[in-house]
Amino acid sequence: MASMIEENGPSTHQSGVSSSSQARLKLDGLLNKNMRIRMTDGRTLVGLFLCTDRDCNVILGSAQEFLKSTDTFSQGEPRVLGLAMIPGHHVVSIEVEADSLEDTQGF
Repeated sequence: MASMIEENGPSTHQSGVSSSSQARLKLDGLLNKNMRIRMTDGRTLVGLFLCTDRDCNVILGSAQEFLKSTDTFSQGEPRVLGLAMIPGHHVVSIEVEADSLEDTQGF
């Protein structure tokens, strides 16, 4: 359910809208949606997508951290982080919860 947005080289125009503008519109549509971000160290953060930057750093609000469980039967309690910044180089995958996308057009 994750949507990958790439911006390579100079912007190309399609129907009068550049690819960077299209990418910005897609990101705007994801604002305040619940996201699950998996990180290189095995942790998973879940929270509201608030913003990102050119380095792909992501800011999540009301974030909760889930540790990678070594035992498949034990699911530990999430740790409440609140506002969290995830460095882009630590992001493995980003998923948008399906419930968050029901009212979003274009997905």
